[in-house]
Amino acid sequence: MEASSTSLKRLKFGKLKVVRRRLLQRYEHQPFISCLAGFYSCRWKRYQRERTEPGKCCCKMRECMFFPLLVGAFCLSLVFLYMSSGAKNDYNNFDWYTYINLGFWFLWSLVVLTVAVVSFMYIALLLVLAMCLLAEGQQLYLHWSHKMGTLLVLGLSISALFVISVLWGQIWQTVRLSFQITAPYLHIGAIAIMVLLSWPVALHAVRADKKVVRVIIVGPYLAILLFLFLIPLGMYSPCIREMGTLGPKPALIGHRGAPMLAPENTEMSFQKTIEHGGDGLETDVTISYDGIPFLMHDNSLKRTTNIQELYPNYSDKHAAFFSWDTLKELNAGMWFFKDKPFACMGSLSRADQDQAMNQSIYTLSSFLRLADTHNKLVIFDLYRPPLTHPYRNLWINRTLEVILKEVRIKPHLVLWLDNNFRSLVRSVAPEFQQTRGTKAPVEDLLMNKIDKLNLAYTEMSSEDIRKYAEVNITTNFYVINEPWLYSLAWCSGAHSVTTNSVHMLKNLSQPLFLMTPQQYNIMWILTDLTSVLLISLVFTLHWWRERTVSCCPQEDGSMLEGGTYNKFRTELSDIPTVVA
Repeated sequence: MEASSTSLKRLKFGKLKVVRRRLLQRYEHQPFISCLAGFYSCRWKRYQRERTEPGKCCCKMRECMFFPLLVGAFCLSLVFLYMSSGAKNDYNNFDWYTYINLGFWFLWSLVVLTVAVVSFMYIALLLVLAMCLLAEGQQLYLHWSHKMGTLLVLGLSISALFVISVLWGQIWQTVRLSFQITAPYLHIGAIAIMVLLSWPVALHAVRADKKVVRVIIVGPYLAILLFLFLIPLGMYSPCIREMGTLGPKPALIGHRGAPMLAPENTEMSFQKTIEHGGDGLETDVTISYDGIPFLMHDNSLKRTTNIQELYPNYSDKHAAFFSWDTLKELNAGMWFFKDKPFACMGSLSRADQDQAMNQSIYTLSSFLRLADTHNKLVIFDLYRPPLTHPYRNLWINRTLEVILKEVRIKPHLVLWLDNNFRSLVRSVAPEFQQTRGTKAPVEDLLMNKIDKLNLAYTEMSSEDIRKYAEVNITTNFYVINEPWLYSLAWCSGAHSVTTNSVHMLKNLSQPLFLMTPQQYNIMWILTDLTSVLLISLVFTLHWWRERTVSCCPQEDGSMLEGGTYNKFRTELSDIPTVVA
């Protein structure tokens, strides 16, 4: 009797351990699921949530209609973020544009980038929470506050993309160029996302009770996956090239000097370019009312001088209408520390700060002497004076007089860009490197004896660069500040670039993202094979788990809702009670 009682007790204890193990398996992820549902739905308590039953939809009809909006907001915010990041090269131009229209200086580019980052991170977090809930078999219910936030991000992304496209259409050319350099790595990222999505897709596909539903779930997923597998066949990047085919590093021409290290178009700015190994100097030339060519980019003096302090009534007056005696009194460096025109300005020593604070407007003659002394190329935009200016029709002659008579710089150092009276310039200075600012047929360039093209970086094309190089016409692209864009110009065969960041690009020893076709093929094939293996394992695992559950009725039932506790009581009641 005692042996029978002992065996029954052991049986009861063993069954208790089995049921306890099953309960722990059911409840072990509850804190994790509670956090997911709490952040996504604001449903922190277990009884507020519902599991997705096999064969049922992952959410109610209203949620099913809103979920595509969440996905759409994610995609558009991603495009907005990618575009904002790619446009970093032109942030200074954007800030300058807003200054012209608003009348005061502010780094609006950083505001745009911050909004793009915050919007994307918020929507990406919501989408990750949704995917995790789906992977855990939970029904989706997005809280109303998150729905409002999703609609806000969606509207903001659409509005931002529209406004930027209208005001700054060339941004899409920048995005196109960025794809050439980042596409191989974006491809790997997309494949990784598809591998992560395989878990919820496989779970709901295996649990679907109709073949049509399974096709609806799995079909689009496999179609996108197949597209990603094959897209490298049509992918092109100049930085995927055979070993030994990379051309020389493009020469660096300082755009208005080194404007990240010193006030633009000042002596200090050009000296900084020379110190950091720049190969040339770029500037803008305006002619004063009394015929002195000086360096100034803007039409007015208020952005880069203290004209508003000394002559507040003339701050909007065209710079060419001031005499040189007035211009040389102005300070051209104090604004640099006040406005901080670049988000990532280099740190300056105390001596450099003092020097920058005391910069004056620079004359063309001083600029040319500096370049000639250090054997640096020079290129400049020559602005024709406005109407009623005494040198309105003599600006070319006056500039040539300074170059050829007053300074006598080595002629081969001058990249002559102005297209006015080019035949005259060629006759008096045949050794100038004749430079054109627009593309043209090779025959026309040869007929006009053009030596160099000075083009916006958005016009960059390795095919055109190669075509021009075959007839000894070199190409310079402006303004290139970011390492990825400089790497693309290097891989494309550009001869030189105009840049604000000579000090950074000079340290680049080879292009970023450079690889051989063999290396890329290995990376592509390994990525595809690894993803196929992982996705197959995920689908197999879910199929095995669901089949095991369906074959074991004692595992059926939901947590608290489906009767695990009742099953526990039933199993205990099946054990006979032993009376001592």
